[in-house]
Amino acid sequence: MVKTDLQQALQHKIDTKTKPLGALGKLEDLAFKIGCIQNTETPKITNPTIVVFAGDHGIAAKGEVNPFPQEVTAQMVYNFVNGGAAINVFSKTNDIDLKVVDAGVNHTFDSEIGIIDAKIDFGTKNYQNEPAMTLEQCEEAFKKAETIVENLHKNGCNTIGFGEMGISNTSSAALLMSYFTKTPIKDCVGSGTGLDTQGISKKAEILESVFQKYTPQSPKEALATFGGFEIAMICAAIIKASALNMVVVIDGFIVTSALLVAKAINPDVIDHAVFAHNSNEQGHKNMLAFLKAEPLLDLGLRLGEGTGAALAIPLLRASVDFLNHMASFESAGVSGESEN
Repeated sequence: MVKTDLQQALQHKIDTKTKPLGALGKLEDLAFKIGCIQNTETPKITNPTIVVFAGDHGIAAKGEVNPFPQEVTAQMVYNFVNGGAAINVFSKTNDIDLKVVDAGVNHTFDSEIGIIDAKIDFGTKNYQNEPAMTLEQCEEAFKKAETIVENLHKNGCNTIGFGEMGISNTSSAALLMSYFTKTPIKDCVGSGTGLDTQGISKKAEILESVFQKYTPQSPKEALATFGGFEIAMICAAIIKASALNMVVVIDGFIVTSALLVAKAINPDVIDHAVFAHNSNEQGHKNMLAFLKAEPLLDLGLRLGEGTGAALAIPLLRASVDFLNHMASFESAGVSGESEN
């Protein structure tokens, strides 16, 4: 594949820094990718933001696939607002802005608490009985997410990561993974928020029954059938951020399931995606393999919330900083590799 002028210039700039070729490993690949996304030899990370979308799932009300009750979704939103969650801590540590969005939580929040109200409904329907949402609701979720990303971009954000909160959303992610990657449900289902072996087996059995119930004919129909409002919004946000040439930091299992849908709708989004980490949730590693993705971190995380993305953003900063500020052999007066 012939490199463009920009790609050649970026590679030359990386290769002539005062280091052996390839010595900065994945940071070199990252600097190259961000330069390509931003169409410049001097890329930068400005106003990085994590957007956490929260939504409830109809299947969670029965408690068959989730060890924690549905009420935990709303309780965790309050935890985000109060600064007590892991994503709050990591965002503060790494100087990342944090936004929390009510995409469809089964709770009415006071407008004064500081979250973005984009509620589609009070949770999705139970897809054991009917599709999770209508196509009209899915379209509404897309429009609201696009507006959120546009507003962040207008305010100077060029790097965005996504997190999520929604009891039972690993079930939706497993269904979407199976649909888009053609992987058997049993290989997509993991422990979620802490199911034991027996619980995982029961979860897989239930989701297999759900999967066999429907035959979606398009990516959006699959999303509406199996997804959650938070997953639909993340999908739309990925597509919009990519269209705006933003760096899109992909978190773990749930966010990657939204990426699978986004890629099926618009294959170009993958060119803007930076994969933060390899989640410890079963299925995520296979998702990454399907996407031919190399994550930056492997820390055994399976929390969600965008925590992996928040931990990876300092590496994005480091990659553009070495590209922009590290001396070249010529500027430093250091002899390069000998040619004999």
